[in-house]
Amino acid sequence: MPPQPALPSVHYRVEAADLHAHLFRVTLTVAAPAALQRVSLPVWIPGSYLVREFARHLQKLVATQRGACLAVDQLDKCSWQVACAPEAPLVLTYEVYAYDNSVRACWLDSRRGFFNGTGLCLRVEGQEDMLHTVELVASPAMVGWSAATALLPHAVDAHGFGTYQADGYDTLADSPVELGRFWSGEFTAGGVPHRFVVAGAAPSFDGARLLADAQRICETQIAFWHTDGGAAPHDRYVFMLNAVDDGYGGLEHRHSTALICNRRDLPRVGEPKQSEGYTTLLGLVSHEYFHTWNVKRLRPAEFAAYDYRQENYTQLLWFFEGFTSYYDDLLLRRAGLLDDAGYLRLLNKTINQVLQTPGRQVQSVAQASFDAWVKYYRQDENTPNATVSYYTKGALVALCLDLTLRGDAARAVGGAVPSLDQVMRGLWQRCAAGPMQEADVLAVLEAVAGRSLAPEIAAWVHGTDELPLAALLQSYGVEMLADPSQPAQRLGLRVAETTGIQIKAVLRGGAAEAAGFAAGDEWLGIEVSGEAWRLAKLEDLALYLGGERHCTAWIARDRRMLKLALELPAADTTARLVARDPARLAAWLSAADAPAASASALS
Repeated sequence: MPPQPALPSVHYRVEAADLHAHLFRVTLTVAAPAALQRVSLPVWIPGSYLVREFARHLQKLVATQRGACLAVDQLDKCSWQVACAPEAPLVLTYEVYAYDNSVRACWLDSRRGFFNGTGLCLRVEGQEDMLHTVELVASPAMVGWSAATALLPHAVDAHGFGTYQADGYDTLADSPVELGRFWSGEFTAGGVPHRFVVAGAAPSFDGARLLADAQRICETQIAFWHTDGGAAPHDRYVFMLNAVDDGYGGLEHRHSTALICNRRDLPRVGEPKQSEGYTTLLGLVSHEYFHTWNVKRLRPAEFAAYDYRQENYTQLLWFFEGFTSYYDDLLLRRAGLLDDAGYLRLLNKTINQVLQTPGRQVQSVAQASFDAWVKYYRQDENTPNATVSYYTKGALVALCLDLTLRGDAARAVGGAVPSLDQVMRGLWQRCAAGPMQEADVLAVLEAVAGRSLAPEIAAWVHGTDELPLAALLQSYGVEMLADPSQPAQRLGLRVAETTGIQIKAVLRGGAAEAAGFAAGDEWLGIEVSGEAWRLAKLEDLALYLGGERHCTAWIARDRRMLKLALELPAADTTARLVARDPARLAAWLSAADAPAASASALS
């Protein structure tokens, strides 16, 4: 194990102050403080682009030195300063309220604990690059608990409690910790040890299957990035999955990922068929693992050094999140965890998500990246009208580039058909050791394609015109048909139908907007041909309208009953993908593509 100095520069002792009150207690010891030592808690966590104000959960901050209490002066919403003697250790104790059951913050109750360093560990300003150690302490109330983290162990017991170390605050902040009575399994991929821990699983959980499938994903991705057989950039990896009744998401880290999923989506013993929910979970695993390369190491110049005190803006999330979203399902297909039909179903869903978002004609995907801090993570009833997702449209930009490159074998490098795979590996060669900019993407695209793709990037990334999906898919044996839309899409609505019909959003330019519907309305019924009908769900419209296209809608708004004149559009369509040429489709989806262009061509 790595040696530990006699006196760590920055040391955190983390323990449960009260499981039922959801409080962690942290004791922070700074071996050699500054005369005016500042400490601060980040306002955001890398990978989740929203100012979350983690300091709102910090309480009872006390400073001592040589056993005497010192004054703690708060400087702003997340920073404090202590005047102290530099020759003696400074000790800070505080509590953190932990009741955010997500992948982004901290959680503690009688069954499970979880934390990210950004939400729990004060940053000792001026000593961010010094050695940091974390001591995980099991309280008497945590009988049978274990700890899991990708931090390097120094003195750790069989259950994972003890001391870990990090080479700086960035590494500490990038290494979440899971605590509790979780399931654990291990496998090796590409010579790298991987661990999978699952909290909250039901007794039917098939851990062996999850391990086997995760191993296939990891092996496929390591082979994708390192076609020359080179080593992966990480020497260890930990998946931390929290299974809950209703939840979904993930957050990437350099040596680990934190995931959350619906408990019902876990694989079950004795059920070999892969459910739709389990496919979604495998896609999440694939997505976050792809980030090991794409964003954690190959990353935008704006993220070369994180500023934890404020927003860190970039226009490149369409690449780092969008291209990752393209490859997460594609690499499931290449790992043999999806067939061609299953892949097309997932792609079909992504296409319709974008085409059914009016905001795609308002905001470019580059703008969406920059505005993530104020729009993507703060969605409201107008979000679909004003924004586009850099995940979904970014994935379709990747698709269009991939098919554009593959569709012109005459411009191949070294006699091989070019592809986006080569672009990704070329960028890895060019930028993995340093920051990446859009100019790098353009340069590598040109090196692989043999021509400039700047016009395509300008139109697809910085513009709002429709993507040429149908033509490009047709070139690889997939026809994009138009099917009748579901009632909500035809009307231009997004609704919830748990108890009646609740209007969640009214889409720009739709029939519902023209009639005067508004978010928050409850749609009660309709009048048509002299009859009044109560609606239980939108599908009832076809039952009561028959061939009529005009009706009066009864809605309730702020306890008032309103009548709206509604005219249904003649038709509206949704995209449906159909494979017409399986051989051409397989040529795109298979892993059998050419090696990357030479490093000299990409430098």
